[in-house]
Amino acid sequence: MKEHWKTEFASRFRRHESELKWLYCELYHNDLKAYDSFTDMLYRCWEERPESLKAIDRTREEHPDWYKGHSLVGMLMYVNAFAGTLKGVRQKLDYITDCGVSYLHLMPLLESPEGRSDGGYAVSDFRKVQPELGTMEDLADLAEDCHARGIAVCLDFVMNHTSEDHEWARRARAGEKEYQNRYFFYDDWTIPNAFEQTVPQVFPTTAPGNFTWCEEAKKVVMTSFYPYQWDLNYANPVVFNEMTDCMFYLCNHGVDIIRLDAVPYIWKALGTSCRNLKQVHTLVRMMRMACEIVCPGTLLLGEVVMEPSKVVPYFGTVEKPECHLLYNVTTMASVWHTVATRDVRLLAHQLGQVFALPREYAFLNYLRCHDDIGWGLDYDFLRCFGFEEVPHKKYLNDYLTGKWPGSPARGELYNDDPRLGDARLCGTTASLCGIESARESGDAAAMDQAIRKDLMLHAFMFTLSGIPVLYSGDEIAQENDNTYHDDPLRREDSRYLHRGNLDWNKAALRTDPDTPEGRIFASISRMESLRADHAVFDTEADTWLLYTESNQVLGVGRYYLGEQLLALFNFSDQEKTVWLHDDKQYTDLFTGESGDADAVKVPAGGFRWLLHTF
Repeated sequence: MKEHWKTEFASRFRRHESELKWLYCELYHNDLKAYDSFTDMLYRCWEERPESLKAIDRTREEHPDWYKGHSLVGMLMYVNAFAGTLKGVRQKLDYITDCGVSYLHLMPLLESPEGRSDGGYAVSDFRKVQPELGTMEDLADLAEDCHARGIAVCLDFVMNHTSEDHEWARRARAGEKEYQNRYFFYDDWTIPNAFEQTVPQVFPTTAPGNFTWCEEAKKVVMTSFYPYQWDLNYANPVVFNEMTDCMFYLCNHGVDIIRLDAVPYIWKALGTSCRNLKQVHTLVRMMRMACEIVCPGTLLLGEVVMEPSKVVPYFGTVEKPECHLLYNVTTMASVWHTVATRDVRLLAHQLGQVFALPREYAFLNYLRCHDDIGWGLDYDFLRCFGFEEVPHKKYLNDYLTGKWPGSPARGELYNDDPRLGDARLCGTTASLCGIESARESGDAAAMDQAIRKDLMLHAFMFTLSGIPVLYSGDEIAQENDNTYHDDPLRREDSRYLHRGNLDWNKAALRTDPDTPEGRIFASISRMESLRADHAVFDTEADTWLLYTESNQVLGVGRYYLGEQLLALFNFSDQEKTVWLHDDKQYTDLFTGESGDADAVKVPAGGFRWLLHTF
């Protein structure tokens, strides 16, 4: 232990020193010089941390489960789409507070080259905000204002790769060996071709292959995502040290939650899929310990867009945790499958797996995100009911793009690959539920049905344990932004369909109960309040599936501290009567009506939240 290290830092460091050194030296072949550089960096970042953030750290250390419970509500937004700049977001904090938000996820805002940024996921400078959005000082000011309102700030940390415009990449292109060693450079295609034998392609239609020829360096470079995103070589300790330093730079500007982008991809090894390798877990575990030393109020959110068996290991273990939070990815995709099929069996099957996990595991639950919806469903399970993968994916996409007869949905395909009969899907929640098509047709009954479906899906999200996250605009039923087709920099990427600017004229209607915007906003606000007021929504609650005797109605039970909730979600187009054979007295949280749960009527596309207090 270095003598000059202060007591607070030293006590935290001692807690993790043995494991941290063991893991680091095992991964980096006893490179003690690199390890000393790493630990010196940890101390420097702690020393540079503003006192106001250290005060937050101390409070959260005393309450390590501060992010669990049932009070947090998240919102995800692009700064430019929401308010133009970081200063603009500060000016709109009253609106964010009005939305009940206590967890604000700002989509990638660090410097990225225009037209070659993949929506901000090709970072050219991890210490600089995109100039048109503001500065790092603006980010710190926004975070300070958010903290004063009890709002935690989340930011993406794109750790798998840098932009080809990053300083390291520029120096690598110029031939500097030290910087080429921070990436994966090869003199010819021999090793890259060997990698291609076992490594899947991320974007087989828009960016095929995992390598790109770099003309300036006269070498081949690994580019798993897009040719302008160069994969970092985490087998080089300099990369891990300096990227962790960049992460703490963001933390010291007030970021509370670090979203680790594409984390399963960060370790590469020839002869493997380069996904979910054991070294990835070592790196994430070291990052978790580093955060607990430098900024213990910080959370790590892992972006692991894979099946549950691959997702859950990123929580680590109770004794050796990795990520604090993970996305409930499979549930999101299963929800939209259920919307299209009106069959809840897959969703119930998947929820059964989630409900069986330890309560310590905290998920983010969401209906839509910035990305597309991929159909990575459990086809082995679906095959039991006659669903075959390729034709079923086509049906889902046909239904949710409105091509299927009678479908009210209005989505678009993304990364369509006719050769494989595969495509992903884009669209806002409102448009996928039919609000857009109902508005176009002027059909009031169709609008009522679409709004019911939208609210039913949000109620389902709020019923699950974890943190519900709204996509900015969903609170006012914002529809697809078809203007992206006219933008030459965006028209080839249909994900911009649901990345449109927030319509502040629609936001102004949120207090008008006679508009779709007002009806959606008021009901979601009510859900947030009910969830915060009732202990039964706590992450510590027992959760189970209810037998509804219908493949079109999903039932979820919750119990905690003397409260029992029976939640029913009707995915069909007709009212359903569910026989729960329960003669206890329940109160409908939305209508206030009381009665037993023997025979419960659930409106078409609607839900019921029935509460019994023991």
